[in-house]
Amino acid sequence: MTTQFTLNGKPTTVDVEPTTPLLWTLRDELGMTGTKFGCGVAACGACTVHLNGQATRSCVLPVSSVAGQKVTTIEAAGAGKVGKAVQAAWIKHDVAQCGYCQSGQIMSAIGLLSTNKKPSDADIDAAMAGNVCRCGTYQRIRAAIHDAARSLA
Repeated sequence: MTTQFTLNGKPTTVDVEPTTPLLWTLRDELGMTGTKFGCGVAACGACTVHLNGQATRSCVLPVSSVAGQKVTTIEAAGAGKVGKAVQAAWIKHDVAQCGYCQSGQIMSAIGLLSTNKKPSDADIDAAMAGNVCRCGTYQRIRAAIHDAARSLA
C-alpha cells in the first residue's frame, strides 16, 4: 500500500505495509539514516522527528498515520532559523560525546524552542525528559538550549 506525505519539504510516496513504523520507512526505504533506533518503545528519544512541527517518536508511529502530513528529519533540521541556532549551539558547547542520541536531542530541542522562546531550566528538563543520553551530556544540552534561545532573541 502506498502512503504519501511531505518529507523535509518534498512530496514523498512509499510503498510499504501501513503498520511499518515511520522510523524504518525513513531509514530503510528513504535512506534517512540520521534518525536512530534506540529502544523501539518510544522511551529513549533517539528516533525523534517532527510531525507537522511537533517532536514525535517515529519508532512507534505507523507510516500510515503520517499520510498527507509533514515529516521533518534531522537531515533538514538546519534549514530553519531555530534549527540553525540549535545546531550552532550544539557545536559551540561540544554537546555530542558518542553522538548516537544527538539527532533526537536536537529535534526535541528545536521543538521546544519553536514554541518557547525563553525556556527555563524546568521547561528544558520537561521537554527533553524523553531523550536519553547514555554519555550523560545533559548539562551541555541544557546550556546549548539556553544559548540557542539567547541567539534567537
